[in-house]
Amino acid sequence: MKKNTPLPNLPDANIILRKLFDQAISTADPMHTLPKFLPARPSGRVIVIGAGKASARMAEAVEREWGTCEGIIITQYGYGRALKDIEVIEASHPIPDHAGMQATHKILAVLENLGEDDFVLCLLSGGASALLCAPAGDITLSEKQIINQHLLASGAPIDKINTVRKHLSAVKGGQLVAAAHPAKILSLILSDVPGDDIRFIGSGPTASDKTTPQQALQILTDYAISISASANKVLCSPSRVISPHDPIMENVENVVFAAASQSLQAAENLASFHYGLKVINLGDNIQGEARDIANIQAKQAIEIQTCLTLSDKPVLLLSGGELTVTKKGNGIGGANAEFCLALAIALNQQKGIYGLAGDTDGIDGAAEIAGAYISPDTLSNAVANGTSAEKSLISNNSHGFFKSIDSNIITGPTLTNVNDFRAILIFPI
Repeated sequence: MKKNTPLPNLPDANIILRKLFDQAISTADPMHTLPKFLPARPSGRVIVIGAGKASARMAEAVEREWGTCEGIIITQYGYGRALKDIEVIEASHPIPDHAGMQATHKILAVLENLGEDDFVLCLLSGGASALLCAPAGDITLSEKQIINQHLLASGAPIDKINTVRKHLSAVKGGQLVAAAHPAKILSLILSDVPGDDIRFIGSGPTASDKTTPQQALQILTDYAISISASANKVLCSPSRVISPHDPIMENVENVVFAAASQSLQAAENLASFHYGLKVINLGDNIQGEARDIANIQAKQAIEIQTCLTLSDKPVLLLSGGELTVTKKGNGIGGANAEFCLALAIALNQQKGIYGLAGDTDGIDGAAEIAGAYISPDTLSNAVANGTSAEKSLISNNSHGFFKSIDSNIITGPTLTNVNDFRAILIFPI
């Protein structure tokens, strides 16, 4: 028979969960992760370009290692850094804007007329799909914005969304390599895509691609998204993306230097060695509708708890990846907060189970909220504040729900992005 020994004194569950989230973010900081992948500075002309929520921080790491550099970086509003020489331009995400389009054309202009002895360092992170904006053909910015809005609200996974994006772009799907040819390119990539497929991180501006415009059209049809005549014309034309067999791809090296798996491992180590928790790491490749995954993980958590005795260690259920939300209501929310809301409903005030879900870039959806906490008191606190969890879920108003009970997580700009982080802490009862 197992001896009933008391559990070690642990901090408040929310404190543990937040420490784990912060550890995941810190581990992905480009200032720590990028330098060991940076070669000695090449001789001759060196140009630094990039886009993404972490790109300015990445450029900051490059300047610290290489010193004075020529270049242009596009990052999200609020994510800029005060660099010495590299120009940082802030633009809109997740819907592109005029600032991003102008900055992209500025990058393309810098890449013109490069020679074989020139070297381009490309810094890419999540967010580059929206920030690198150069509509193909006669597509207008307004038309591109509308298509992006529909894609993001459709519930489509990121690989399908980015397949459409790259075929409507003059810069994605390896086209940045074509613009810089014949210069050599090293692309350092911070992954926010499940599986770390470079074709879909930022829609693969330095990666070749096998998808076709016809596949992009089929995705739009499958998700009932209508497009303008100019966009349809582009998708009915020969593919613009660069084939894996194109010889210009011999000039580029793509390296993923940080990803969600590393952040999850760091959180697992902290949970295990510092807090003495038993960790079940479900991996960094979980995808699906946020509320569906929440229901699955709620069942897992309850099943785990039923097998625990009072002398057992608390269990941490850890996972990453990218969840989606098929938006049907008019509320404000994101995949992480919606996961938490659906999780709270599914757990139905189950004692001893706590949770956190947050986006490591600090922005869940389009709001400056990283995610949310849940506890056994979440639903009762909402009722006391006159808020309905079920109605909030129906209207996709997860941020509003958690704001009403002061359970939103706000980090501010984290300067990195390795996608979703989810942790469910299960105590024996």
